[in-house]
Amino acid sequence: MQKSLKALFGVHHGLDEKSVNFLTQALEKNNLPGFDYIEFKQSIGNLVNLGMDEATMFKSAYATAITVGLTKEKLLDTAAHYKKVLTKEKSDFDAAVQKQVEQKVRTKQMEVEKLRKQIEAYQAKIKELEAKVATDQSTVDQSGDLIEAELAKIENTQNGFDTTLRALMNEIDRDILNIQQYL
Repeated sequence: MQKSLKALFGVHHGLDEKSVNFLTQALEKNNLPGFDYIEFKQSIGNLVNLGMDEATMFKSAYATAITVGLTKEKLLDTAAHYKKVLTKEKSDFDAAVQKQVEQKVRTKQMEVEKLRKQIEAYQAKIKELEAKVATDQSTVDQSGDLIEAELAKIENTQNGFDTTLRALMNEIDRDILNIQQYL
């Protein structure tokens, strides 16, 4: 039984589930044909419940993988491929975060700045405009809270993604070291 990539990479406590889903789907979408690092990782995942030590799991999975033509070089090359996939996802994610900041934060900041200037102009006008000043000030105050909430939400998503990415990258790095050490 093959384990899902989410089960293989997403077992770390505290990772952002949405980021784990997103990144493992990217790995699945970019899964190279044939038996490579992903299938090797799934083989190791299937051996975990057998109570083997890590070195034995790697050697056992590799012994099976050799029979379908996998070499240590191909294993390391394909692991590097999947790291590139994750790195590209990070780049795409960063661009999307920047776009979100532009759309949800900077636009609001510009709106707030514009309203503040309007408020100054209203305060210079006669008493009739005081009601308008109070209304616009209320909008400015509410926008500040919304900006902080949106920025906090974006930063939380960014932190969750970065933590998940680091965990997946560390897992692959650890597997690479184990492949190099045990195989």
